[in-house]
Amino acid sequence: MEQQILAWISQYGYLAIFLGLVFGIVGLPVPDETLLTFSGYLIYKGHLHFAFAIPTALAGSMTGITLSYWLGRKFGMRLIHRYGRYIHVREEHIQQAHRWFDRIGHWALTVGYFIPGVRHVTAFAAGISEVEAPRFALFAYSGAVLWVCAFLSLGYILGERWHDALRYVDRYILRITIGGAIVLAVYLLWRFWWRRRSPKP
Repeated sequence: MEQQILAWISQYGYLAIFLGLVFGIVGLPVPDETLLTFSGYLIYKGHLHFAFAIPTALAGSMTGITLSYWLGRKFGMRLIHRYGRYIHVREEHIQQAHRWFDRIGHWALTVGYFIPGVRHVTAFAAGISEVEAPRFALFAYSGAVLWVCAFLSLGYILGERWHDALRYVDRYILRITIGGAIVLAVYLLWRFWWRRRSPKP
């Protein structure tokens, strides 16, 4: 799949970048970081230009994450109401998710871009939680700008070594993801323990 995506970018250029990111962020198995880093390498080689690659990649990533948000907002609650009991998801779970996005969840839209697997679901969850469109756009599109610029620049700066660098990036992303999961688990356990100790009014 990776080699096919790279061949499409080499052949179709900006159109392949746009469509690849749209489908990848919606959830299809597209190697997004590889796509962007390879595009940065093509800029380094002179086959693409930053002035066109950045807007194209931003348009693709923003379109993909907006589509995921719209699907969650349009069909998410309907699916939960109809099939939620089979997967033990109830209305109060959705309300809890909504409150989580109100407090800190919107940052997941920004940071989630850098964690494979997370960016595919954060927008859908935000749609189900009915996060307001302006707030969604602010955090999701900010993440898109940071993510696109980071990986395009990585490919451009590293040049011929662009592919080797992805191995280190994947390794550090995995460590950050595991570390973040541990911190979140500790926080949730502490919060649960604190609520049990706190006297009820």
